[in-house]
Amino acid sequence: MLDILVRAARLPDAKLPADIAIRDGRIVEIAPRIEAQAARVIDAAGQLVAPPFVDPHFHMDATLSLGLPRLNRSGTLLEGIALWGELKPLLTPEAVMERALRYCDLAVSQGLLAIRSHVDVCDDRLTATEALLEVRRRVAPYIDLQLVAFPQDGLYRSPNAEKNLLRALDMGVDVVGGIPHFERTMQAGTDSVRRLCEIAADRGLPVDLHCDESDDPLSRHIETLAAETLRLGLQGRATGSHCTSMHSMDNYYASKLIPLIAEAGLHIIPNPLINITLQGRSDTYPRRRGLTRIAELRAAGVNVALGQDCTMDPWYPLGSADMLEVAHMGIHAVPMTSREAMAWAFRSVTQGGAAAMGLPDPTLRVGGPASLVILQARDPIEAIRLRATRLYVLREGRILAETAPRQARLSLPGRPETLDPAAYAPIAED
Repeated sequence: MLDILVRAARLPDAKLPADIAIRDGRIVEIAPRIEAQAARVIDAAGQLVAPPFVDPHFHMDATLSLGLPRLNRSGTLLEGIALWGELKPLLTPEAVMERALRYCDLAVSQGLLAIRSHVDVCDDRLTATEALLEVRRRVAPYIDLQLVAFPQDGLYRSPNAEKNLLRALDMGVDVVGGIPHFERTMQAGTDSVRRLCEIAADRGLPVDLHCDESDDPLSRHIETLAAETLRLGLQGRATGSHCTSMHSMDNYYASKLIPLIAEAGLHIIPNPLINITLQGRSDTYPRRRGLTRIAELRAAGVNVALGQDCTMDPWYPLGSADMLEVAHMGIHAVPMTSREAMAWAFRSVTQGGAAAMGLPDPTLRVGGPASLVILQARDPIEAIRLRATRLYVLREGRILAETAPRQARLSLPGRPETLDPAAYAPIAED
């Protein structure tokens, strides 16, 4: 007797649908046709069944705080940081938890079941840290939530930042964070990278730094992060987030930098929605797109995983916990419209994000956990194109969310009465 039998599921890389048998939270069989009794049968009807989505870069302490205490009128990164500085003294654990838990509810409905969230530790009270540690405990049955000790105001620029960062790690925060480009000088930024990597190495923790979230081509802290990763043996557990200054670097320097990033085994996390919104604000025309060199990093073998970053907070007034929206924007902003690149964009918000977070490969397979999302689309590219409805969200064999299929009712002479958003079949692969 099975717990769940998913019929006619189309896996991301499969040509034909297959049935998926689930028992005791695991996938026990994948086959063209499975004859078995099940407590629940779900007919996927040839729709895409994929691993859950992963967001390797978010700020849950600020989420859903849009308008508190005011709006970011300029839309710039620096005004957002200043606005967050005004909000921090007003934070209470209860308010941070309430917003974070509401966001986690939204995330589950979107099939987003793993999130790495940076949490500001420059508040001496560590209010947000305390709140998000409790949120992590509460959502553990359905979301893998990692927390990054993030000195938002700079490790050296903020007087108690290092002490508070160490306190947060002692409290159980998972990852060492930083923001070297926000230090007062380039040298202080370089020193902060070295110190933060040493803390991570000493404690056996991952390190994930906001690196060079700037339009300045001379902001090159990702180079230091790569070098320190090699020096301290942090390969595979070091991450550079944003890295937007690479869009302005000259090609010769980038041709030296990217192989170093690959050699160090760094993960790189661009955040398309936010990077193209915050960057290039001082440009007139031509205006820079604001994303790092995704295609070149991919070509060098670097794991690039797209992140959400913000939802309705001091930096970004939009957002919906939808990693398909993130992939969709990444395709447009890079741009990358080959079939291969668009399929990669889907993997970047599933397998790629899991790798960046140090989680097990979530690829659906026999013996693996029955954590999956059934989407109203027939392949990954169509899922991105439509920002497909999540019909079912499962974690370890438990159904967490169900959503009715999206369908329009039409009143057009001589035309069908209903319209599925997938109006035509996927085209053949190149």
